[in-house]
Amino acid sequence: MKSKTILLLAATPLLHAGETAPATPPPAPAEQWITPLIDIRARYEYADVDMKDPSHAFTFRERLGLKTMAWNGFSALVEGEFSQAAIDDYNGGALGADPYDPANSQIADPQTNELNQAYLQYEGFDTIAKLGRQKIIYDNAAFIGNVGWRQNEQTYDAISLSNKSIAGLTLNYAYINQVNRIFGSDADASLAITPNVQDIAASVHLFNASYKGIKGFTLGAYAYIMNFEDYGIWDNNTFGVSAKTDLLGVTWYGEIAAQDKAGPLGNDQAMYAHLIATKTLGTQTVSLGLEHLDAGFKTPLATVHAFNGFADVTDAARISGTHNGLSDLYISHTIPIFCDIKWMNVLHAMGDNEISTGYGWEFDSVLTKKFDDHFTAIAKFALFESEGDDYEAKPGVQALPDAIRVSMELNYTF
Repeated sequence: MKSKTILLLAATPLLHAGETAPATPPPAPAEQWITPLIDIRARYEYADVDMKDPSHAFTFRERLGLKTMAWNGFSALVEGEFSQAAIDDYNGGALGADPYDPANSQIADPQTNELNQAYLQYEGFDTIAKLGRQKIIYDNAAFIGNVGWRQNEQTYDAISLSNKSIAGLTLNYAYINQVNRIFGSDADASLAITPNVQDIAASVHLFNASYKGIKGFTLGAYAYIMNFEDYGIWDNNTFGVSAKTDLLGVTWYGEIAAQDKAGPLGNDQAMYAHLIATKTLGTQTVSLGLEHLDAGFKTPLATVHAFNGFADVTDAARISGTHNGLSDLYISHTIPIFCDIKWMNVLHAMGDNEISTGYGWEFDSVLTKKFDDHFTAIAKFALFESEGDDYEAKPGVQALPDAIRVSMELNYTF
C-alpha cells in the first residue's frame, strides 16, 4: 500500500506535464488621490446671418481641473475654463463680452476666464449628491442642458441628487440658485439689454425620473418649476412625460409636456410634443421626427443648438418664449464613409402651428471623426433659407433671417 502511494506521488508531475501554473494576477493600480482633467477645443467658425456682416472666429478653449479620489464617499472637483480668440472678427453675443460688434453675425464664443465647476460630492446609499457649481443635463437636454456646443458651457450653482435605490428607477432632483451663462465673465450686466447676461439669480426646482424596469421600454417624467430674479420673462412651470421603445424594427421616442407662465408676459399656457422614429439599416441610420412648440412655449435652460437646425436661427425666441409657435418636421441620415468618418445630413421644414415651410427650411451636414479615446474632429455646415412668415411675437416684420454657418474643430480630452 505504501509503495502504491509512493508511485502515485511520483507520477503526479508527469500527469500535469505541459500545464501552465495559474498566473498570479497583477496588483491593481493604486488609485490616484488627485486626477487631472483636461478638455481642449480649437474651432474655426464662420457665420453669415442676413442683415448682419459675416463673422470669422478662430477660438481656443481649455478646461483644466482636478478631481479627488473618494474618501468615505466624499470627493471634490474644481475646473477652470479659459477661452481665447486668434481671429476675433465676430459678435460674441452680449454687451461687454470680448469681442462684441453688433454689426457682425453672432458667434457666442467670447474670450473669457472663469470658474466652470467646483463642487463637493458624496456617493453612498445608492445616491450621488453634489453641492456647488456643476454641470446638469437631463434627458436629451431639450429643457435642462449645459449648452456644450459653445466654448463657454452653461453651468449651475446648485445642489443635485440622483438616487437608484429601486431597480430600474433613477430619481433626480436639483435646486438651482444661479445660472452661469455662456457669454463669459467679462459680459457686464449693467451694460446689457438683457439683465444679468453673465449669470442669472434663480430659484429653480427640477424633478426628473427615468424608469427602465419594463422590458423594452424607457419611461420618463419631469416637473420643472423655474423662477428667475429680475428676469421674469423666463419664469415657467413645465410638466412632461416621455417613452422610448422598439416596435416593428423601429425605435420610437415620444414626449409631451404642458407649460404655464408661457409667453413673453408669462400669462399663457402652452404644449410641447416631440415624436421620433429611427430605423437602423446595416451601418446606416435614418430618423424621421416632428417637434412642436405652441406659441410662447419657452426652454430657458436648454441646449437649444441641438434642436431646429445648427444655423441657430430659432434659438433666442425658443429660450424666451417670444415666438409664434414652432413645428419642425425633419429627416436625418447617418452613414459611415471612408476612414471611419461618420456623415450625418438633416433636412428641416419649419412652420408655426402647421407642418409647413412658412418660416423656412434648413439643411445641415456634419462630419465626425474619432481618432482615439482622446482626439475627435467635427466639421459642420448649416444653411437656413427663410420663407418670410413672422416668427417672433413682436410688432413689425419678424421673419427668420437667411443664415449660413460653417465650423471645423478638433477636441482633445484626457
